[in-house]
Amino acid sequence: MGSQASKQLARRKALSTEKKTLVELNQSCGDVFPCSDYHPPDRKNWMSSLGPEKLHINKIVWPGTHDSATNKVGIPFVSRPFAQCQSLSIYRQLVRGTRVLDIRIQEDRKVCHGILVTYNIDVVFADIKKFLGETESEIIILEIRTEFGHQDPPEFEKYLEDQLGEFLIHQDDHVFGKTIAEVLPKRIICVWKPSKSPQPKAGGPLWSAGYLKDNWIDTDLPSTKFESNIKHLSEQQPVTSRKFFYRVENTVTPQADNPVLCVKPVTRRIHGYARLFIAKCVSQGCVDRLQILSTDFIDEDFVDACAGLTNARIEGKV
Repeated sequence: MGSQASKQLARRKALSTEKKTLVELNQSCGDVFPCSDYHPPDRKNWMSSLGPEKLHINKIVWPGTHDSATNKVGIPFVSRPFAQCQSLSIYRQLVRGTRVLDIRIQEDRKVCHGILVTYNIDVVFADIKKFLGETESEIIILEIRTEFGHQDPPEFEKYLEDQLGEFLIHQDDHVFGKTIAEVLPKRIICVWKPSKSPQPKAGGPLWSAGYLKDNWIDTDLPSTKFESNIKHLSEQQPVTSRKFFYRVENTVTPQADNPVLCVKPVTRRIHGYARLFIAKCVSQGCVDRLQILSTDFIDEDFVDACAGLTNARIEGKV
């Protein structure tokens, strides 16, 4: 009992120190970067506003959501707070400016987060199709993977092609160097990550797991995650030199041995530091490696920060 209390006291002290570290870093370094004052006139069409003929796929800073389809996961007020990472529907996220979706599924094609389940994947597809029908030049990276500990849905690759085929940008390394205008009218880069089923084949309509990479750091300590993200990003090649997407997740994760297990109060510890992260990347010379930046509970300012840095790349300011 005494040992456990001592451990929790040490964790609270460490957390307090890490929060203070980020506050002081923000005060000393600031969160200003080239074009950080840019705000899209219409977030629903922010790529179109910047110019499809100017936006190269590999130079876009893609705002993404972590565990995107968890707005209705679990039971409200009971299990939902432990697994909900987004409060908006997929459609509302896309309208807000999200362009990378992280969807986890189980064998019956229902979306899940761990053991908690929500709606069928068809709800996600319907929201995506609605958004695409209302826009003309917005491109989406759609990552769908079988959740850890679950089985792949039967014949899911074929199902994906049947549902989204008309929108799919085929797997091709040359896509990275193309502009949005050059890949239109196709609109979705769909990365399918099965658990045991074969990976999508080269040249096909779906992209294999190796085309979307990250370095997941499982911690609830915000400064530890922030610095680890910088470290792993700095080890990557510049976006113009690689043929895969690399994701940085501006999130922290509840830990089983900590009293605070709900997602929202934990992830808030780092949520507001996306602009600081970009500014730090600029000052440390690794901003040319930044490509996908994801978050929990996405807001307008997060989208604006990504769109601003994308605009800075177009204008040659970074």
